[in-house]
Amino acid sequence: MAQVTLTINDRKVTVDEKSTVLDAARQLNVKIPTLCHLNLHDLKINHTNASCRICMVEIDGRRNLAPSCATPVVEGMVIRTHTKRVLKSRRKVLELLVSDHPFDCLNCYKSTDCELQTLVNEFGINKNTYEGFAMSQYPVDESSKAIRRDLTKCIMCRRCETVCNNVQTVGVLTGYKRGFEAVVAPAEMKGIVDTKCTYCGQCVAVCPTAALTGISYIQDVWNAIFDDKKTVIVQTAPAIRVAIGEEFGMQPGEIVTGKLVAGLRRMGFDSVFDTNFGADLTIMEESAELIERVVKNKDLPILTSCCPGWINFLEYQFPDLLNIPSTCKSPQQMFGAIAKSYYAEKIGKKPEEIVVVSIMPCIAKKYEASRPEFAPNNVPDVDFALTTRELAKMFKEAGLDLNDLPEEQFDSPLGESTGAADIFASSGGVLEAALRTAYEKMTGKKLDKVDFVSVRGMEGVKEVTIDIGGTPLNFAITSGLGNARIVLEKIRSGESKYHGIEIMACPGGCINGGGQPFIHGDSSIIEKRMNAIYKEDSGKKLRKSHDNPSIQKLYKEYLGEPLGHKSHELLHTEYYKKHGS
Repeated sequence: MAQVTLTINDRKVTVDEKSTVLDAARQLNVKIPTLCHLNLHDLKINHTNASCRICMVEIDGRRNLAPSCATPVVEGMVIRTHTKRVLKSRRKVLELLVSDHPFDCLNCYKSTDCELQTLVNEFGINKNTYEGFAMSQYPVDESSKAIRRDLTKCIMCRRCETVCNNVQTVGVLTGYKRGFEAVVAPAEMKGIVDTKCTYCGQCVAVCPTAALTGISYIQDVWNAIFDDKKTVIVQTAPAIRVAIGEEFGMQPGEIVTGKLVAGLRRMGFDSVFDTNFGADLTIMEESAELIERVVKNKDLPILTSCCPGWINFLEYQFPDLLNIPSTCKSPQQMFGAIAKSYYAEKIGKKPEEIVVVSIMPCIAKKYEASRPEFAPNNVPDVDFALTTRELAKMFKEAGLDLNDLPEEQFDSPLGESTGAADIFASSGGVLEAALRTAYEKMTGKKLDKVDFVSVRGMEGVKEVTIDIGGTPLNFAITSGLGNARIVLEKIRSGESKYHGIEIMACPGGCINGGGQPFIHGDSSIIEKRMNAIYKEDSGKKLRKSHDNPSIQKLYKEYLGEPLGHKSHELLHTEYYKKHGS
């Protein structure tokens, strides 16, 4: 790619010709404030909305200020980023945004993590300069039980719209109304529950204010912990252990498994378990299902079903393919089902006396926990799903700092797991875990080299052929719903020659889930989390799900065998055609 040289604040810089002025400035570590800009280069999304106008700069030879995020570089361009005119313009934009934004930072969910709040503080704006204007008011929408929408706090940056439409291709959000009343919302201002939203939470992850957040169940969980009549247990997903440390000043990807357990125990949970147990259980069922379908050459390719965001996507947009996903519940739901049956019997409790709390990287898990089919006899398998960010808030409320906690072990029996379960957090991990077990089940031979590195990585779509005992099987791995659409369209058209496909709704997998600590466009953080997950796996003595002794005991004492009657009753589900706009 050709290079161009330009001057920013009297300093020369050479960049790719397709760069923007903002890209060039950042290469020089020149800070230009932004609100609407999204760093989506790694996803090959060209986001040039330029709607907030906070990143304006002066360019020699041009009469008007230019938005740096949407202005291409030109050879010899001379730019100034902090002139009086520029600073005055930025301040005016911020004051106008504040004039139609609530001053309720103390009770706002994103207080101290709000990009608008940060800029307002940096500019020293502490009052509404334009008093007298009628502030826009909208009802809060919590209809989905997963995503909370408060359009009173929408600043029309349109980040959520870009992610929903261009990255995830769900197509729920659009600009609505004009002028002072303009917001981003579903058509006709419908409630989120009445749309085809998948609840992946990527819109929440990029929203700079609290216009979009996850619905919080923090107080519900505290109330359960304080209730002496309830046995409250917690499960924590594999992606949590390599991300939550960021909320306490640790480096991205720092593994805090033992400290996480210690913190949860000190919060007052009666038992601290691992969703990894549910992941190992999922592999027992899903690998058996893969083998059965390959042998029968029926309902192929089998699609992994661990991610509720992509399952929602399928139910809304590809209902003609409902026969091919695995019927396995997700690890979250498998864990809940076993906790309120097998484990409940072991400790002498009724299912309704146990409260299962999930710590998840994903906002879609909140919706999944609320699905009626996962509440047999009106007792939900999982009572409350909290995100990584919410757990960090609870730790801080309890005065717990992960940096100062000791390393402790999960409780038994639902806390024992293998390295295969850890890698569920990353794109390619579910398939790799399934292959480790499927290989030994299909061949009857021990698999010494368990690392299927060809399925790993950040690429949106990966295709691999794996030889299992002389039988070549074709697989695809995809993350991000836009990439999932590409693969699903191939299946729909008959082009697909795959035997199995892993799909994760969020780019990169659960490590980049909508409930994880905000990365603000820094994809290197996702890669560090991913590397940490594989490090966690490689350090385990047991790295195949079927080698988990607690899983073996569960089948011997309770379930019988994978795909058996009891397993189908507790661990499998079905999918439904859904309608939304």
